[in-house]
Amino acid sequence: MQEYKRIEITKDQVIPIAEKMRKAGVWLTMIHGFLNEEGKMDVSWDYQVEPVIESYHVVGEMQLPSIGAIYDCAAEWPERELNELFGVEFEGLDTSKRLFLPEEMLETQGKGQIMVTPLSELRAKNFKEG
Repeated sequence: MQEYKRIEITKDQVIPIAEKMRKAGVWLTMIHGFLNEEGKMDVSWDYQVEPVIESYHVVGEMQLPSIGAIYDCAAEWPERELNELFGVEFEGLDTSKRLFLPEEMLETQGKGQIMVTPLSELRAKNFKEG
C-alpha cells in the first residue's frame, strides 16, 4: 500500500518545493483542489517521493503561483482545471481558453460557478435538448 504524507505549507513555499522536486527528478503526480469542511479552498501538489506520496497543501488561498514553468503540462492542465471549476487564480497561467465549459458561460455566470450551480440548471441554460 502506498504511504501518503500530508504537509501544510504557505503559498510562498509552492515554487521552491516544486523546483526542489524537479531538480531531484521527482514526478508531480497531480494537483488537487477541494473545499474542506470549513468551506476553505484546499489545493494540494502531490509528488511521488518513493515510497511515499508527499502531498503539500495550501489552505484558504484563491491566488497561488503557477508551477507550469517547472512541470509543464503536468501542472498546467490541473491548474487550468482548478481555475475553471473553482476560480483559483494561478499567477502566470494562461487561462485565455476554457478546458470544459463553453466560453460564454463564464462571462454570464462568473468563475467557479459550475461547482455551485445544479447540473439540471446548467443543462437547461447552456445545452439545448433535442
